[in-house]
Amino acid sequence: MDKRENTASHVLARFRGFIQAAATLVTNIHLPNFAKGGIYQGAGKTVCVPGLNCYSCPAASGACPIGSFQSVVGSSKFNFSYYVTGTLILLGVLLGRFVCGFLCPFGWLQELLHKIPGKKFSTKKLKPLTYIKYVVLLFAVVLLPVLVVNDVGMGDPFFCKYICPQGVLEGAIPLAIANAGIRSALGQLFTWKLAVLIAVVVLSVLFYRPFCKWICPLGAFYALMNKVSLLGIRVDVCKCVSCGKCSKVCQMEVDVVRAPNHAECIRCGMCIKACPTNAICYRYGLGDKTQTTDKGETI
Repeated sequence: MDKRENTASHVLARFRGFIQAAATLVTNIHLPNFAKGGIYQGAGKTVCVPGLNCYSCPAASGACPIGSFQSVVGSSKFNFSYYVTGTLILLGVLLGRFVCGFLCPFGWLQELLHKIPGKKFSTKKLKPLTYIKYVVLLFAVVLLPVLVVNDVGMGDPFFCKYICPQGVLEGAIPLAIANAGIRSALGQLFTWKLAVLIAVVVLSVLFYRPFCKWICPLGAFYALMNKVSLLGIRVDVCKCVSCGKCSKVCQMEVDVVRAPNHAECIRCGMCIKACPTNAICYRYGLGDKTQTTDKGETI
């Protein structure tokens, strides 16, 4: 393992919180719009941001990839969203779930909520729930907007409309606060989405990133790309002393030594910081480089 590679890995893992904050700010750079009660509608909205961030957020600088995908597949002409799909595949190949761990505003929010003092619970016995997000991706994002349509052939963006709590948090609530007309139009759908948001907030205090683990379709897509992404985790088996500290600190419940590039790994770097022998680091490039010998050979 290259010394510079190991140093870079530790620096990246150490400053992850700052990177998350910076990514959230860049994704929501138009802060004055919160006071104006309107949303940015410039050229930036034609570009998809990597993480889950609502288009209707007053400060949003780009478009949410899930919302953009649904707006296209749910149209009366049904044009497959090649641009959005291509963007997601590109991000998946380049970064995998690094996007979840470093660049997603809603993921960062869940982590901040989890820091609130109180009793915490492990999700180790709840691993079957991680498959729910793939069901949400397939049905709520892809199939239902295509198959369930109105009289003019348009489908609802089911995930954005009925499930996603980010839309209420970033869009509905701040817009309703600043705009009396929007406040008067709030109804049962807002009440339902608010209940979903409250549930996610409470669960985030008790569990680590519950929405990311169980519900998020964007996380599900990146998870499918994790094993083929250029950015991954490498374990030097010759330096590893099998102490188990890496797996103990992993809040995504990943067995780091056996499956460093597991679908649930968000590349947060906690295992890198915990390893007493510096046997774990980030790797970037082609090929299977999850484990190396003392001669630098891949096994």
